[in-house]
Amino acid sequence: MAENINDSDFEDKVLKADKPVLVDFWAEWCAPCRILGPRIEELSGEMDEVDFVKVNVDENQETAGKYGVRSIPTMILFKDGEIKGQMIGALPKDSIKEKIQELLS
Repeated sequence: MAENINDSDFEDKVLKADKPVLVDFWAEWCAPCRILGPRIEELSGEMDEVDFVKVNVDENQETAGKYGVRSIPTMILFKDGEIKGQMIGALPKDSIKEKIQELLS
């Protein structure tokens, strides 16, 4: 299950994580974000090699700003504290999974 995190625990949960982390930047009012949510949950159950977390941009503007999140949903894949790639929009689950695997290979 994708964990909701915030500005204060982003460093520990994402940048210092011992495996890759996909961060889903979202907001309550965002319809595409609500479409993407269940896809992220499904992937979190299927891909043990990656952690999945969610950051509400309205409540965590510092982190969203730091990583240049201008439109949502935005997903950023981190590995060893570094950005490996980014996806924007409510992409199909298979496309997200493919992109994660591609970025980690």
